[in-house]
Amino acid sequence: MKQRVPVSQIMSTKLITLNTTNTLYDAEKLLKENNLRHLPVVDGKKLIGIISLSDLLKISYTDVTDSDEVETVVYETYTIPQIMAKTLVTTPPSANIKEVTELLSKHSFHSVPVVENGELKGIVTTTDLLNYFLDQY
Repeated sequence: MKQRVPVSQIMSTKLITLNTTNTLYDAEKLLKENNLRHLPVVDGKKLIGIISLSDLLKISYTDVTDSDEVETVVYETYTIPQIMAKTLVTTPPSANIKEVTELLSKHSFHSVPVVENGELKGIVTTTDLLNYFLDQY
């Protein structure tokens, strides 16, 4: 296995992001259309939060009811800033894959935004890491 490979080699750089003026409908649509589980929330290029598919499922009750009415009421009640995670664990592009894997293994989240000089550069997910490890065998 390669040693000390920087996370910048496996991170996703073609990012789909939200800003605070987007709606929860926008978030759900982007997640579904792009088969994503995490969306960084930015102010310009600065990362200010992250919203996940799990966050939307927690508030929409979609796994409990077949009614779109519940989702409509909930999505119109909350905003992106109210739902997004604001306390983020990030990593620089120079961090190695082992460090990021250890980071994810110690927490209950499944992605780490890659930030350099306050600017969002990419995102690394558990899927990115699994694909990297599979390529090593």
